[in-house]
Amino acid sequence: MIRRCLPWPDPRLRTRAAPVEAVTDDIHAVWADMIDTMEAMPGVGLAAPQIGVMLRLAVVDASDTRGQAVRMANPEVLHASVQLRPHEEASPNLPGVSATIERPRAVTVRFMNERGETEERDFVGLWATSVQHQIDHLDGRMYFDRLSKVKRDMLLRRAKKAAG
Repeated sequence: MIRRCLPWPDPRLRTRAAPVEAVTDDIHAVWADMIDTMEAMPGVGLAAPQIGVMLRLAVVDASDTRGQAVRMANPEVLHASVQLRPHEEASPNLPGVSATIERPRAVTVRFMNERGETEERDFVGLWATSVQHQIDHLDGRMYFDRLSKVKRDMLLRRAKKAAG
């Protein structure tokens, strides 16, 4: 089921999501809705708080073919590369605007997978960018928080104008 993304500045987008205790049928249902929502955008990732579910859940699919979504509960970056990679980032919570953000090119992430097992996986390129973007959402941060105050204010003004 495609879920509605919360519109900025909904306070839930600034709230740290709660840890997931166990992977249950309910968690699988939320992940399924998140993947449907991500595919409909279309996007390369989605965090549960973006659709109003305040749990540390994320999905990422930066594959060319789609259908390769990685389901993550409680993702955390264990290691990040020194080399940065710029990428144009946006969010369905603040449509109509985007900004170039520099993030580590590669990250090692530990998370609970769809079987409820702890997994460590390396992500590179767009996969790494998307995973980090989703973890920011889980921590109550938006991509534009990584901009200077001047650039952030300009972006928020453009978004307000675009929303009309």
